[in-house]
Amino acid sequence: MVTRSPESGEMLAPPLPRRSRERLPALPPYKSLAQLIRAPFLFFGVCRSSRISMADENFHSGESGASATYPMQASALRKNGHVMLKGRPCKIVDMSTSKTGKHGHAKVHLVGLDIFTGKKYEDICPSTHNMNVPHVKRTDYQVIGNNDGFLSLMDDAAVTREDLKLPEGDLGKEIEKRNAADESFHVTVLKAMGEESVVGVKAQVN
Repeated sequence: MVTRSPESGEMLAPPLPRRSRERLPALPPYKSLAQLIRAPFLFFGVCRSSRISMADENFHSGESGASATYPMQASALRKNGHVMLKGRPCKIVDMSTSKTGKHGHAKVHLVGLDIFTGKKYEDICPSTHNMNVPHVKRTDYQVIGNNDGFLSLMDDAAVTREDLKLPEGDLGKEIEKRNAADESFHVTVLKAMGEESVVGVKAQVN
């Protein structure tokens, strides 16, 4: 329905739904019938633009945060460094480079041990290709207790945590033995790819 301004007699755009009025800027008065006819197309164009902006905002916010890995050329990797092999964070224990002929690319043979499980993994990659390298964080904690299979740990800032399980095998037995003897000692915790685990024991440094 076409309405006119009581003050100027200019034709006005049809009223927007209450929800749209709250979210979108008011449309100006229209001085010709052609402008008024185009009003619905302008309205839907503004709505679509608004939805795209919101989608872009959500998309970028979902990408925030540092990546768990970074790329490195295979030829730049070194023994005792870290690399992703078969989707697992590994420490490189052996690597060798072989040439495949006059026109072929040199290939790097990597052997690594999973930093959490110790399982062996191998892979071969062209020397010029990139491999994913995990961000590995190493932290030492003082052990202050062991409750129901979970360690009570304290860092250098005196912040405590009790969310890490006592490791299995000989490492776990050594921690239990030292704790039962009321020794002062630290454990080394590795964190990578969203995983975190105790991987070693070291004596208290005075």
